[in-house]
Amino acid sequence: MAGSSLFALLDDIATVLDDVALMSKIAAKKTAGVLGDDLALNAQQVSGVKADRELPVVWLVAKGSFLNKLILVPLALIISALAPQFISPLLIIGGLYLCFEGVEKVWHSVAHQSEKTEYKEALRKVLYNKEIDLLEFERAKN
Repeated sequence: MAGSSLFALLDDIATVLDDVALMSKIAAKKTAGVLGDDLALNAQQVSGVKADRELPVVWLVAKGSFLNKLILVPLALIISALAPQFISPLLIIGGLYLCFEGVEKVWHSVAHQSEKTEYKEALRKVLYNKEIDLLEFERAKN
């Protein structure tokens, strides 16, 4: 009898571990989009940047990304556990907001061509002038 109860216990442990592995796989699928959302952004942020400025720019993007993940992932898991009926409406609202952002970006690029040209000229002057601090120029544009 002792041998069979040991095998039953081991079977129960294996079942629990299998359930945990399955739930982890599902959770990883659900959060993969949140965790990898700014990989392309990182590549765009450092293109055309001097070598001594690359790491600070990447570090700023990484800090912002980590802060977003620190807030969004637990919030998504809590909503998924407590109120799963809100997930679809929240995703629809997020999608509509992204559509709005896209239209606004296209409209801004079409309507503000002269400002874009002026900024490019100012940026070109700053990049070729060694006396101007690039970090201060970056801060001033915000």
